Amino acid sequence: MSLLPTDLRPLLGARAIRGARYLLLTAVLVGAAGVAGSLLSWPVLTSTIGPTAYVFAAHPDTEAARVRHALIGHAVALGVGLASLAAFGLWDHPSVSSLGAPTPAQIGAAAVGVGVTVLALELVGSHHAPAAATALLITTGLAKPGRPLAGLVVGLALVIAAGPLVGRIPVADSGNQREAHR
Repeated sequence: MSLLPTDLRPLLGARAIRGARYLLLTAVLVGAAGVAGSLLSWPVLTSTIGPTAYVFAAHPDTEAARVRHALIGHAVALGVGLASLAAFGLWDHPSVSSLGAPTPAQIGAAAVGVGVTVLALELVGSHHAPAAATALLITTGLAKPGRPLAGLVVGLALVIAAGPLVGRIPVADSGNQREAHR
């Protein structure tokens, strides 16, 4: 089964076919999260679901696309991000977008939050790069505790639940997959 008609394969080439697949699959994941957010009236479309959807769609066989790694990665980032907010006294501080530029405390919280997240993921052997975006969203106040943070968690839950299913949709046969990604 392929997402594109057979007669288009020679015209587009393997990269274009994979690219079209990635476009469709990530659009489905992000679009489904957006529809759910709209129905729930929650802000679930955050910048951390885009990279997470990409990993599931484009790299479904990698360590980063395992549900375990996505859950652990984002959970660690959530905890570290909240701890960084508290440690830097930013719990009720305005977001960087509302201020127009980050404060020194926000810069520190962001640097520490992302750095400690990456360290913790290495220590537990659970690599999921999009988790760094989660830490950054929290430490910069873009996903503040309360409704924005809850929306981020709901959006991630939807993408992490559906991602592995979407990632299993086969790509057109393009020969050696390792060669195809070069």
